[in-house]
Amino acid sequence: MSKDSLVKGTLILTLAALVARALGVVQRIPLVYLLGDIGMAAYGIAFNLYSVLLVVATAGIPSALSKMISERTALGQHAEADRIYKAALVFAAAAGIVMTVLLYAGAPYYAKSIANPEAALPIQAIAPALLLFPLIAIMRGYFQGRRMMMPNGMSQIIEQIFRVATSVLLAYLLLSHSLEYAVAGASFGGVMGSIAAAAVMLYYAIRLKRSDRKERLEERAEAPGPDRGEPLTFKKIYAQLFRLSVPIVIFSMTVTLIYTIDASIVTLLLRDQIGELPAKEILGILVGRAQSLAGIPIILAIALSQSIVPIISSAYSQNDMKQVEGQTAKVLQLSILSGLPMVLVICAAAGPLNDFIFGNPTGSPVVEEYAAPIIIALTVSAMFQILMQTSGAVLMGMGRMKVLVFSVVAGIAVKLIASFTLAPLFGIYGIIAATALCFIVMTFISLQMLRRTVRFRVFSLRRWAGLAVVAVVIVLLGIGLDAVSRSYIHPFGSERWDAMVQSILIVGVTGAAYPVLLFLTRVMTVQDLQHLPGPLRKLAGPILGHSGRDRQSDRG
Repeated sequence: MSKDSLVKGTLILTLAALVARALGVVQRIPLVYLLGDIGMAAYGIAFNLYSVLLVVATAGIPSALSKMISERTALGQHAEADRIYKAALVFAAAAGIVMTVLLYAGAPYYAKSIANPEAALPIQAIAPALLLFPLIAIMRGYFQGRRMMMPNGMSQIIEQIFRVATSVLLAYLLLSHSLEYAVAGASFGGVMGSIAAAAVMLYYAIRLKRSDRKERLEERAEAPGPDRGEPLTFKKIYAQLFRLSVPIVIFSMTVTLIYTIDASIVTLLLRDQIGELPAKEILGILVGRAQSLAGIPIILAIALSQSIVPIISSAYSQNDMKQVEGQTAKVLQLSILSGLPMVLVICAAAGPLNDFIFGNPTGSPVVEEYAAPIIIALTVSAMFQILMQTSGAVLMGMGRMKVLVFSVVAGIAVKLIASFTLAPLFGIYGIIAATALCFIVMTFISLQMLRRTVRFRVFSLRRWAGLAVVAVVIVLLGIGLDAVSRSYIHPFGSERWDAMVQSILIVGVTGAAYPVLLFLTRVMTVQDLQHLPGPLRKLAGPILGHSGRDRQSDRG
């Protein structure tokens, strides 16, 4: 099994995450119609709490494992790498059992404490997924450390297929019993997804074991290796893993913790302003609609983060600072240039996208008033999340864990203070603004530390100015297209299908305008395209070919 480079591994994870995210959005469409925004609020509470406990259950070990495996594989210490992997699997199995019991037993008390008692059963329904997902996470961390991203990508896709199918089917079948049972059925889809993902990872693990056995037998036959002494004990392995993983778990759980904080406080902070039922509807909009769409721009950032950690770690352990500097600049450039257009396009088409994908089956005035603005506000904050994720991943690869912990503590403190300060003034938008402030603070701290350690430059001042111009033009174009499409484009006479046409128009025009504007403002040049990864260079082939012919004619 071949190793994946940063770009190849990132592309694999990005494509897999895009498919998984698309399936996740597809899942929300029937669920919103079946469960409504009130039901989606309970579903979102269960899913966000489960996500936080999943990070705790794995204790950040996948990322720490990736770093340790990458370092030892680079040094040829395969036996140590295998033993570390086995120790991590043992921990994951034990942690999964403990977390499953805690989540199931504590569900009623947590749901009651956040004024959403109907979320108790959905939380209990998803709890068994914690039995397998820690093991899956450990296996993904191992493959990541070996720079093999295909198993991780395939497992994400298969997991989502089974999750979506089970969630929708059970929600439909159980809705005749009660809304609470239907939401629980939707949550149970996570359990079926975990079983499917575990099967995929087991398949790839068996293949890798056979491949390793064959390669190592050949290596020993050619040149028998020296005796490396006593193997690492599990105690020493756990000491190293936890020293690395505790800061990583704190960083890794930031986003899910913030979403869980929001799911816990939205109803409590808004019910005195607008009433408990509208507050729960707004929570349903936030977790059921906005978070699914705002999660799309960060897909590449997450993939880059997962791919960059072992590469930075390997280069840093060998004191190859030139590669560290180059990879740091590359990962930040790619995350900004790929994340920004998705943020702009979703914001520009937020209204039509919401009407087409989710609709308003109950005719709720709350949905009519809040859905599109909440999607826009949360999607804008995703840009800061992208920068936080990628800069933090570089620090993680360099082993700068204390800075990561400090940035998370500072960011969460800002989030909590700002939420309780701004919510009485601006309602749900104050809570979302607090989320953006959290990401901004974390990004600032990470970048400041990186600049003290590594010499890198993301863009020149001229290119930053050009990028700002591109963003402003796309925003103005989106506002104009939205106004025109809503006033004049109604080919079907049906709100949902008209919204589909409007969405395609706005997304298509603004999406196509982005690369054109990048060239017009010289944020990107033809020379930059020549340094793109192979797959992306093929997409830019017509431009490169045309440029090459122009240069030849000039010489002639």
